[in-house]
Amino acid sequence: MTHCHDEHCDHDHDDLPGAGDQFSLYPRIDLDNVRCLNELRPDSATAIIRPWHDRMANTEYLESDADEQLLIFVPFTGSVKLRSICLRTDVSDQAPATMKVFINRDDMDFDAAESYTPTQDWELVHQQDDVVEYGTRVTKFTNVRNLTLFFPDNFGADTSVIRYVGFKGEWTEMKRDPIITVYEANANPADHKIPGAENKMDHSIQ
Repeated sequence: MTHCHDEHCDHDHDDLPGAGDQFSLYPRIDLDNVRCLNELRPDSATAIIRPWHDRMANTEYLESDADEQLLIFVPFTGSVKLRSICLRTDVSDQAPATMKVFINRDDMDFDAAESYTPTQDWELVHQQDDVVEYGTRVTKFTNVRNLTLFFPDNFGADTSVIRYVGFKGEWTEMKRDPIITVYEANANPADHKIPGAENKMDHSIQ
């Protein structure tokens, strides 16, 4: 059973058969463009982003390289309302102690992660060989195109280990250029100018 660690997180649906898959965003992740900084083995971050039914598998895991820090960039194939982040770390001191999450940034590295204010951060559970579900403040995660997960520290080991990462929420397809399409289909707004509108527009831009 998944354990939940946030007052905003409601995971009663996890007790129902197949419910984890129903709410999982795994099919909506752009796996080909997942990136990780400071991973010991190439593509190991991609390998731990698995379907819900494989969350307890131990064949693949992500371990940091030079120190305990990890930074994972996860893009989605549409717009996501993110309700929770699911983690299975390690029962040893290699388990990350903190997670900071940033949304819709393509420029994140360790320096940026240390200096920017995260969208939300969590203190992580230690000594738990199970998936722990960390609920988001949903109002801040309603139009997510990508996530950066930053793990700055652990519980005292030289390197960090994560065994599973998953996401739950709602996905919608991104619509492209809807406003341009509407204007092309309707009359040209320039033919219907309102007196004084341009002055007001210029003033608002300034």
